[in-house]
Amino acid sequence: MNTHNRRIVLASRPQGEPVASNFRLEKVNKPVAGEGEILLRSVYLSLDPYMRGRMNDAKSYAEPVAIDDVMVGACVAQVEVSNHPDYQVGDWVLAYGGWQDYSVSNGEGLMNLGQNPSNPSYALGIMGMPGFTAYMGLLDIGAPKVGETVVVAAATGPVGATVGQIAKLKGCKVVGIAGGADKCAFAVNTLGFDACIDHKAADFAQQLAAVCDNGIDVYFENVGGKVFDAVMPLLNTSARVPVCGLISQYNATSLPAGPDRLSLLMGTLLVKRIKMQGFIIFDDYGHRYPEFAQDMGQWLNDGKIQYREQVVDGLDKMPSAFIGLLKGENFGKLVIKVNDPL
Repeated sequence: MNTHNRRIVLASRPQGEPVASNFRLEKVNKPVAGEGEILLRSVYLSLDPYMRGRMNDAKSYAEPVAIDDVMVGACVAQVEVSNHPDYQVGDWVLAYGGWQDYSVSNGEGLMNLGQNPSNPSYALGIMGMPGFTAYMGLLDIGAPKVGETVVVAAATGPVGATVGQIAKLKGCKVVGIAGGADKCAFAVNTLGFDACIDHKAADFAQQLAAVCDNGIDVYFENVGGKVFDAVMPLLNTSARVPVCGLISQYNATSLPAGPDRLSLLMGTLLVKRIKMQGFIIFDDYGHRYPEFAQDMGQWLNDGKIQYREQVVDGLDKMPSAFIGLLKGENFGKLVIKVNDPL
């Protein structure tokens, strides 16, 4: 058995875009499970945009990662040692062990996935936080109605792709926004979107307006920046805007250049009676996870939801993969495989 634990810690706080030197790969002794505890061996680690905010020493909905502490994140792991009556060796669990091979848990906050889950890594994506975010944000805050137009940015990412497909199941016209022709083609041909606009196009705003000829009823916000600038004038009266992220701003060190658009936004919200609401998925909707799991599990079994996963091998690849994620270089849900199953 391995006696060491590889882990990636926050070496320094980034100024703007993260760089490799902000992280440090360490090898320490493997932790030991005490009484009532279990030792978890990570197999898949998740990379998600929210992690960028946790690298800043700033007040937010969660505490920042301290310098020299392990980077935070969800993982799908197996129980290697169990001193807990509810867990057996070999059980798969969804945990929050961070960027490392091993972690110890007393069982709190774990989700037991059983001995033989068919797709264990799905707990980090379509059956986990990203899928749950898409489901609750769209259905509870967005409240789409048959025939309405739903627009979602980052349309081939794990959240955006799920938002669009659920909106199609609810009878909506769905327009995606993505970076590049390949991603846009995937959104239309595989995910079933009605259209997808490349935000890199010089006439992006004009293309979006042409496709959304009846305006936008629901805009699922996870990008911000120039994408929202193009969306805002197209929002219909009584439009709904769930806000789960602003990835275009995560590396910013100051407010964007140009005129102050806050008054324009506030005026638009007032005149058009728009609902714009942020949410933190497990804080606000954790009690409704079973509802989501039942619906999403059925849709997957019925082939009504398509899911794309990008798996990268190696714990040492996490910093470069994360830096690329913030630049939109991933295609689908980004998962790092760090160990083989037991």
